[in-house]
Formats: sequence, structure tokens, C-alpha cells
Amino acid sequence: MKILNLQENFLNIRIVLAKIIPFKGYLPPSSLAEIVTCPPYDVLSSDEARAIAKNNKISFLRVIKPEVDFSNLNELDVSLHEHASNNLKSFIADGTLVHENEECFYVYQISIGEHIQTGLIAAVSVQEYDDGLIKKHEYTRPEKENDRTLHIEKTRANTGPVFLTFKSEKKFSEYLSNIKSRESDISFKSNDDTVHSLWKVRDKGYLFDLQKYFQTIDCLYIADGHHRAASASRIQKIFAGRNSSHNGNEPYNYFLASIFPHDEVKILGYNRLIKDLAGLSEEKFLNDLKINFKIIKLTHPKPPTERTFFSMYLNGDWYYLKPKNKILDKDSVSGLDASILQDYILGPILKVNNPRTDERIDFVGGVKGLDELERRCHLDSKVAFALYPVLIKDLFKVSDEGKVMPPKSTWFEPKLRSGLVVRLFD
Repeated sequence: MKILNLQENFLNIRIVLAKIIPFKGYLPPSSLAEIVTCPPYDVLSSDEARAIAKNNKISFLRVIKPEVDFSNLNELDVSLHEHASNNLKSFIADGTLVHENEECFYVYQISIGEHIQTGLIAAVSVQEYDDGLIKKHEYTRPEKENDRTLHIEKTRANTGPVFLTFKSEKKFSEYLSNIKSRESDISFKSNDDTVHSLWKVRDKGYLFDLQKYFQTIDCLYIADGHHRAASASRIQKIFAGRNSSHNGNEPYNYFLASIFPHDEVKILGYNRLIKDLAGLSEEKFLNDLKINFKIIKLTHPKPPTERTFFSMYLNGDWYYLKPKNKILDKDSVSGLDASILQDYILGPILKVNNPRTDERIDFVGGVKGLDELERRCHLDSKVAFALYPVLIKDLFKVSDEGKVMPPKSTWFEPKLRSGLVVRLFD
């Protein structure tokens, strides 16, 4: 795929039409990538992050969760984000992160077991996010937006990618297979057994073709990272307002993204834990459930095997909840499993009326399995519900209709690594 004499057109397209652009990233040396990179900031508690970073001075958690450098300090404020900025500068100064000398796209492959997903790391347009061409399926929370906006402002960097997906076809995979035919620039296995591999794409012909390909894609969809995307939009307005010569091509007009084809992403269920039965006896609770669900007691733990079915753990026993036909709804949002659970069990029976703010509910990613639900019920919760995963076609439908899913509806696995590619504005 050799394309000659296209550099001038390539640059013009970048300025006028680009959906994605290459950039000069900061990457760890291949020999350090395993210990530098880390899970996303929002899948670890502060204490979990401290435990991981305790004996690792170059963990990227010291940038994305800077509270790890302070005991018993969880709230992120201006000084902590300034500390994150200083840590990032130190990593660059000591060679923990190395600046690319050419603009690149980065082919990123994650595999675990038989699952393999291969996508592209690029900078994507804030304007397209603002215009609805990068589609959402979740509401964001102001306090989390404020935190990430402050983080980007103080570090002047995209320290973690937004996970995007799109309706793909074979041509994209063909482009990437050509690039992957050579040895990867970075490859390592993380402690969760996922293998992460990266190829730098410098050739102008490949850059042009990949960019041109994405100009044929109608829209991109946020899989994970709604707060990072929303914060990038806020930062663009802040920095543009401070820049008297703003022209729309500055680095802050784009944000870091990992873009994967829809037929390779993997969604797991996002399960629920409730701390109490809202004053109900177990007998009364089960009787109330029978109004809208058929209850089947199980002899062993079993995850739900189809949509609209739920597995429930209560007082040492597992149950299967099968909804009665009268409650099923074909609407794109109210027909989702999380909506059915909320509308017919969590809200009316257990009095969890606002799952975004109620402290009696907790959420557990499906990757932790049913054993984690049992453990938590023996520790601090009364009842647990395991949900069937949302289908990617349902995510597209909700997003295309401009609607939002209930909170914590999707858990994407495997998780992207932060610190693998960092994008600075300067």
C-alpha cells in the first residue's frame, strides 16, 4: 500500500476534513511498558491503586491517580493534579516516557484467551463530539467531569484514552493486518493475563489511507470514557478562550482515543449489590418479586443465559428470575435489562429510586464473576443481581436515538492500559 506525492493533500485533509489525526505520542520503552502502564483511573479505588503502585515508582498510576503518593488522601484537588503534572514531567525527563519524533497512528491489539481485538490509537475531534458525531449512551456526573477537566488542565495532556467503537467491515481489518505483519514495537502480558501489543504507524501512505478510511465512517460511538470525552470538550472551550489567536488546529481541539471495530469489542454484564431489603422480610421480598417474575431456586450458581433474565443471590441461595410477559418492553431503553431490574425490583420493592446517587447500591463488573457477588453479600450487602450483557447493537440503537442507558449498564473487557500512549498539548 504505497502512496506517493500525497503528503500535501494529506495535510490539507487534516486541517479541513479530518475525523482522526496522528500525533507525536509519549510511550514507555518496550522493556518498561509492563510496569509503567496501568488500568484506567476509574476502575480502581484509591486504596487499590496504592497497593499496585506501592513498590513501583514508575507506575503511571502516579499520574492518573496521584493520591497514591499520599496516605489516606482520596479527594483530588488542584494541588494533587499539579502533583500529577510534576510526576508526568519527571517520567518524561528520566526516560520512563519517550517522545516520538514523528507523527504516528498506533495500532493497538489486546488479547486474552481466544478473544482478540485490534484497533487504532489516534487523536479525534472535539468538534465532532460537540456536533454529536461521536455518540454517547450515558449521562456524566458533574463532580467527575470537574475532576477530569482539572486533571487535563494541569497536566496539559490526555493521560488516558477514550474507548470508541464503530460499525466496521473487513476493509479496516485488512489495513491493520498489513501493519501487523511486522514485529510489534511493544508487547507484554499484564498481571490480569491480557496481552497488549502496539505497532507505530509512521508511513505517510498508511497514515493517509487510515485517515481517509475513517472519513467514510458516519460516526463513532463512546464505549467507555464518557467523562474523559466530556472533559476534553470543556478543556477545548477553556483553552480556546485563553488563546487570542485560536484557529481550531491547536492540539487541545482533539482528544486521545482508542478506536475498535464493533465486532471485536466484548461487553460483560454489570451487576448490582443492594445493602438491605428496605425493611422487608425475606419472605415478603420474595412474594413481592413473584408479582412480575417467576422465581426458580438454583442448586448452584448460574449466570443469566439470555436477555431479561436475572440471577439473584440472597441469604446463601441462588435464584433465577424469569420476567412475566406483561413487563417486557420493546423500547430501546426501558427494554434493557438494567431498566427492567430498576423499574420492577430496585425502585418499587427495594426503594433504590436513584441508582446514580443512592448509597445503598453498588456495582460490580462482570469480570469479577459470581464469586465476588457472594463474597460481598457475606461482607456488606444483602442481595445481589447478575445481569446479562448489553448487546453492541443495543448500544448503537440507544446512541443513535440520542437516548441514554441506565447508569453502569456496560462493562467492557479487557480494559485498555493507561500510560501506553500519552498525548501532550505542548
